Amino acid sequence: MSINKIDAGMIQKMFLAGAKALEAKKEYINELNVFPVPDGDTGTNMTMTIMSAAKEVSLLENPTIDELGKAISSGSLRGARGNSGVILSQIFRGFVKSIKGNSELDVTILGNAVCHAAETAYKAVMKPKEGTILTVANAGAQRAKELLIEGEMTDLAEFCDAVAHSMEEALLQTPELLPVLKQAGVVDSGGEGLMTFIRGALDALHGRTADFTITVCGTSTVVKASTAGEADIKFGYCTEYIIMLERNHNAVEAQLKEYLQKIGDCVVVVADDDIVKVHVHTNDPGLAIQKALTYGSLTSMKIDNMREEHNEKVIRDAGKAEQEKKTQTQMPHKEVGFIAVSSGDGLSEVFRDLGVDYLIEGGQTMNPSTEDMLDAIKHVNADAIFILPNNGNIILAANQAKELTEDKEIIVIPSKNIPQGIAAMINYVNGKSTEENREIMEEEMQLIKSGQVTYAVRDTNMDGKEIKQGNFMGLTDKTIVSVEESVEKAARELIESMLDENSELISLYYGADITEEEAESLADDILRDHEEMDVEVQYGGQPIYSYFVSVE
Repeated sequence: MSINKIDAGMIQKMFLAGAKALEAKKEYINELNVFPVPDGDTGTNMTMTIMSAAKEVSLLENPTIDELGKAISSGSLRGARGNSGVILSQIFRGFVKSIKGNSELDVTILGNAVCHAAETAYKAVMKPKEGTILTVANAGAQRAKELLIEGEMTDLAEFCDAVAHSMEEALLQTPELLPVLKQAGVVDSGGEGLMTFIRGALDALHGRTADFTITVCGTSTVVKASTAGEADIKFGYCTEYIIMLERNHNAVEAQLKEYLQKIGDCVVVVADDDIVKVHVHTNDPGLAIQKALTYGSLTSMKIDNMREEHNEKVIRDAGKAEQEKKTQTQMPHKEVGFIAVSSGDGLSEVFRDLGVDYLIEGGQTMNPSTEDMLDAIKHVNADAIFILPNNGNIILAANQAKELTEDKEIIVIPSKNIPQGIAAMINYVNGKSTEENREIMEEEMQLIKSGQVTYAVRDTNMDGKEIKQGNFMGLTDKTIVSVEESVEKAARELIESMLDENSELISLYYGADITEEEAESLADDILRDHEEMDVEVQYGGQPIYSYFVSVE
């Protein structure tokens, strides 16, 4: 059956089906991250980005294309996390901007939208890199242009399949463009995320799926055949318990999970030897408990009324919003304010001492969203605000927040790590213009050498080094300098690689897994070999990274 046009209702279904497909494969996409540090969160970032939009899209009933586009663009832009999430939001932004003002889409309108989506994404990245999600998006754009020029294809489904096929081929070629992908034997994770969304959307277009439910643990929103349903708490009781198995039940996990999915959602069943941990949201906790009793006795039972909690939360949030409004009003007005992303109470204290007004908790494995940035901007009562992302995967989100802010001047200092952010703050000069300070801060932070020590999450071979899961690694700009079984040896080798004849000061910011005694011991060890150096030890408290290191 030929499809010459699609309306807003079909676009809505395609978007939600694509979002569900991406959510279902987020862990697989995470695992495609080739670098062995514990920050393989591409799938998570892309999922959180698209789900921010999907929640808004699913609330629309009989939307127009313009209404749908606004929900997709606004939701994804504000919910964007990490570079992959920001680029995905820009793809959506370009697409919906191109289809605005239409009541239906045909091949020509859709083809132009695909082209504009890729163009918008490329413009959002200062230094686009091929072999990534951008390459995959561009392959779709180029194929769309070719088909539009030929002018022979009018079947929209056939057109979409042809464009998607070219994108799939480009995805398979990403290892040829990025040697690190080829070495690991995987395709680009961001490109896989985009194609996962596309595949899900095409399933909806071809009628291969009828499930458009978006579930966010406790809240389900559904798009039915012709209308979008209301958002509500579908299952009201959060029910948890542990089953003490009275006899061997080999299939208890599968059997219980199958049953609970029939009476609720957000089902988690984990069997471990002679106990089974259970979590489910349901309207009848009694049924969930009765079924469990057929396997053994229960302990650690807990039932919460989520509707009641939701109402209380609404009241609390309203009070919190009012308090935040008062706090911002009460904050003395400043000409210049500062926002920094920080992970670890020690590092946060350092930034506060340097004059940062608002701290956003985040970093590796927990990239803050554009919305988090916008909330921080609202809190700082200043005409101009400097933002220090302090992580290479957060810079795009900060820039996106800058674009969405109209009433304040936002200056994003592209700090890629904590030491760079600290150096930038130290070199801010009162009395100089924001532009002068931007130049000074960016220049000075580039003068320091930065490194970090963390652990490997998988076996791999990279940068000429054999790496085993659990090894400690010393890194500079994602180049692996040292691989050792002990954190101290990895740190020492890293620091030695960073020193030269001009080095004077080494700063060690030790993380949550390192004691003060261990950090001081490392400093003493360094001083024995480098008496001419100054070594400063500072508690950072950051997770994941045992040490942040800077050399000046």
